[in-house]
Amino acid sequence: MLLERLKQYNVVLASNSPRRRELLADLGIEFTVRTLKGIDESFPPELPVLEIAEYISRKKAHAYQSEMNPGELIITADTVVILGDEVLGKPTDSDDARRMLRELSGKTHKVVTGVTIVTNDKISSFSAVTDVEFAQLSDEDINYYVDNYQPLDKAGAYGIQEWIGCMGVRHINGSFYNVMGLPLHRLYTELERLLKD
Repeated sequence: MLLERLKQYNVVLASNSPRRRELLADLGIEFTVRTLKGIDESFPPELPVLEIAEYISRKKAHAYQSEMNPGELIITADTVVILGDEVLGKPTDSDDARRMLRELSGKTHKVVTGVTIVTNDKISSFSAVTDVEFAQLSDEDINYYVDNYQPLDKAGAYGIQEWIGCMGVRHINGSFYNVMGLPLHRLYTELERLLKD
């Protein structure tokens, strides 16, 4: 069983996200958290939008590789929201969050999470994509959410597990957990594959 095989590793989640910590714990995996400051999260402008999250997760993994200890397994991740060809990252301020939510209102967008798993001798990367359809959001709805929740630390300025997701998300196609920031089924499957070899 995977959880038994993982006991030979010190699993490290390289993320500041409280949601990713909660999700990884839900898988029953024991882990510690380590974060590095100042990791370059830029990407080439010609990179296809669906490849951006995985590209950034690999950049994060490379930054941690130089500090890896023997027996560690490090998980890095990056989530982006894509509307048409526009990448919506984390909003810069409340006005930017309101702008993003107005753009997402009444439309379907994609949430892509890229994940990279690194051990001392192996590396594996993948992406998961979920389509999310928002109902029409009124300015009153958007203002209430921005004023009462924390949209500034979330790609696309929303958390699907929060009030706005409960009342505003009409339909999703794909992993719910992916929209929260970590595609759990795919991660578990990739860990099984990686550690079986």
